[in-house]
Order: sequence, then C-alpha cells, then structure tokens
Amino acid sequence: MIVLIVIAVAAIILVLWVISAYNNLIRGRIKVETQYSQIDVQLKMRTDLIPNLIETVSAYAGHEKELINSVTQSREKMMGAASLDEEIAMENQLKGTLKSLFALSENYPDLKANTNFMEMQKQLADIESRIADFRQFYNDTVMLYNRQLELFPSSIIAGLFKFQPKDFFKAAEQDKEHVRVKF
Repeated sequence: MIVLIVIAVAAIILVLWVISAYNNLIRGRIKVETQYSQIDVQLKMRTDLIPNLIETVSAYAGHEKELINSVTQSREKMMGAASLDEEIAMENQLKGTLKSLFALSENYPDLKANTNFMEMQKQLADIESRIADFRQFYNDTVMLYNRQLELFPSSIIAGLFKFQPKDFFKAAEQDKEHVRVKF
C-alpha cells in the first residue's frame, strides 16, 4: 500500500514537472515570436515613411531616378517577404539603399536644408535606433529560448515535443564593411 502511494506521488510529481517544463518552453517560444513582431512593427513604420521621403527627394533630385527606383523596389520586396530569412535579407537591402539615399542629400544643399526631409531623416534615424534595440532584445530572447532547449532536463521535453531552435537576427555583410568618408 505504501509502495503504491509512493509510486502515485512520484508519478504526479513527474507529470507536474513535464507540464511545467512544456509550459516554460511554450512561454519562451511565444516570447521570441512577440519580440520578432516588435521588430516587424518598426520595419513597417520605416517602410510607411519611405514613400514620403521619396516624394521629397524626387522634388529636389528628380534625375536620380535609378536610386529612387532602387529604394522603391527594395521597400516593395521587403513588404512582400514570405519568410523570416527573406525579410531579414530584404530589410538589409533596404537599409543599404536608404544609406545611398541619404548620401545623395550631400549633393543637394536645398534638399539637405528642407525641413520635411530633415524631419523624415530624423524619424528614420529614430526608427533605426529602435530596430537595433529590438533586434538586441530579440537576440537575447532567442538565446534564452535556445539555451532552454539545450539544457538538461528541459531538453528532454523539447525533444519529445519537437521544439526547434530559433535563428538570431544577423547583420548584413555590407553593414560589417568599413565605412569610408571622402571629402
């Protein structure tokens, strides 16, 4: 009789532990997805601002069609991304074309002095800063989640229920290149 009670208590403890470990893994996965959606919100804000920026730049630098078209195409590709990897690649491409667009302002003093352009440039800089912050928080969350998948004993539950590790947000190769300033 006592043996049955001990076995029942041990079984209950084991079931409660499995439930707890499973719920912790679910919480971790949801937190990763939530943090990614925060990045997505900031990226959407940036893509919503781009048409206004392009309109302002077009008014001053209308003959720079190739660059303006490149920014527009990059924005459209990013908005149509079908997967996380594709969205990251398109986001990095858009970031590169925006750098070129802002470099263009150096050639047009009137554009550089335009208050609309300056305000949009400030808004984009603020959004870029928030994107960087959210990327860092996302990567921290992914690290905690992936570590939970690997550490014993939760790795047993992760394996049983086929939890998969999440990918980190990585910098694009062009962001790693040395920036050259020419006068």
